[in-house]
Amino acid sequence: MPGTLFNLSTVFDTVARTVPEQEVLVWRDRRLRYRDVNARADGVANYLVSRGLGCWSERGELPGHESHQSHIGLYLRNGNEYLESMVAAYRARAVPFNVNYRYVAEELHYLLADAGTRGLIYHAEFAPQVAALRDRLPGPDVLLQVADDSGNDLVPGAIDYEEAVRTRAPDRMPDPGGEDTYAIYTGGTTGMPKAVLWRQHDIYLRAMGGTPFGTKQPYSCYEEIAAAARDAAGGLTFLMTAPFIHGAAQWSAFHMITTGGKIVLPADNTRLDWDDALHVAARERVVSLPVIGDAMTRPMLDAIERGGHDLSELAAVNNGGAPLTPAVRNRVLEVLPDVLLLDAVGSSETGIQMNHVSAADAEADTAVFAPDETTTVIDDDLAGELRPGGGEGWLASKGLVPLGYLGDAAKTARSFPVIGGQRYSVPGDRAVLRADGRIELLGRAGLVINSGGEKIFAEEVERAVAAHPAVQDVVVVGRPSARWGSEVVALVQLDPAAGTTDADLRAECGNHIARYKQPKMFLRVPEIVRSPAGKADYRWAREQAAAGSPATGTG
Repeated sequence: MPGTLFNLSTVFDTVARTVPEQEVLVWRDRRLRYRDVNARADGVANYLVSRGLGCWSERGELPGHESHQSHIGLYLRNGNEYLESMVAAYRARAVPFNVNYRYVAEELHYLLADAGTRGLIYHAEFAPQVAALRDRLPGPDVLLQVADDSGNDLVPGAIDYEEAVRTRAPDRMPDPGGEDTYAIYTGGTTGMPKAVLWRQHDIYLRAMGGTPFGTKQPYSCYEEIAAAARDAAGGLTFLMTAPFIHGAAQWSAFHMITTGGKIVLPADNTRLDWDDALHVAARERVVSLPVIGDAMTRPMLDAIERGGHDLSELAAVNNGGAPLTPAVRNRVLEVLPDVLLLDAVGSSETGIQMNHVSAADAEADTAVFAPDETTTVIDDDLAGELRPGGGEGWLASKGLVPLGYLGDAAKTARSFPVIGGQRYSVPGDRAVLRADGRIELLGRAGLVINSGGEKIFAEEVERAVAAHPAVQDVVVVGRPSARWGSEVVALVQLDPAAGTTDADLRAECGNHIARYKQPKMFLRVPEIVRSPAGKADYRWAREQAAAGSPATGTG
């Protein structure tokens, strides 16, 4: 273990002092250098500290589900302010956390109350929601409002974000440390969102660039980070298509930052318009761009095939957060034959665990990955690790794992058990450890459908349905059935011009999965509801399935 405990504020400051004139973020007409963002983050940090936000004790032996720092919600769309606010909060020794801007009032109330929110940085378009919540919460008492095109006035008690940027340093600023907290709220698509708490040092090495890509050896000191940023000669240019409220977007951003890279944002931050995004990618000569599963990748490919975008500099497409089906993976390699397609598996509770790489002449197996040395499969009883060829169990990580879930001691103990003196992260994914040491990912246990005594993984059925070329998006859930106990229902968004029948979809499924796994019903919907990060909203899907007509198929 390296002697240095890294914190994210000092990581950014190290790179900013090493390559101050390089651009770190480009959005619309804004071209911000490392020195610019570092200085602006300084001002916001100064303001937060002047308002009493920060750290009130060292972590020491504090239980993993408890916090010793002020929590600051980032209720923001993508823009330079999100990155600046993250760095500023870390610099003030406060804990920024992601706020999903699609949440309605009750969801926002739950989230801000659950976090014990002391500060909130938000775009002006959300001012009415913030004002409505003020009387229902004991906090936040520090409000920074980021101007936008909405025209909304400042919420009473708030100050304009740019005023905070101009704040002079107080007499004494805190000294951030590697044991300071990183927090990311889970999506809440299968249950209520939970804040996963990490030491900043651990998440940096596990997922945010502290271990250089393609190596197993993390950086040992800040001097090595400075050298990496200097030697990268400008680093990579990365198109950030996902919202910063998604953990993978934050992780990708710091991967770029660690080597002095540049993050480019599409002009439209209210929705992902691929023609807009690819126009920006061509203009900025983007080398790498991320996608999240089929739902994001299909429209990207459609836009590329329409033409008009010079992507000659593009070298890699990075997929994470949701699996790509074989049909979509094949299409990526046909449309972009010169790029590498990187599929990664990870979660808020594990960081990045395993990956595979596909190229036009070397496609990887679907849902089968090469794990890193800290990723394993635990037996069903949580008694120990399986040996290669040991079959099905729980996907797990060891070594650098989270502290816990904020405010939930019981869930912390369940998800981060100690086995044989070793602490593991076991967030709930089922997997098979193959004889060759590779891991086949089956899916989240919470999405398993028990139908007629058989265990069916929703993700496997989704891949089968999505293989039909008319399927633009799909999500699979179970619903109560008098005959089967639970029956499989596929909600499908179809190409309206294709004239696809249920029989067509069922025939495609028959090419990939056993009959008992096939949907008993295909429910057509105009659009699949997903989070801004592209993850399916399974609560919504179950409601739609329950409201649909009873299945008539015999299975």
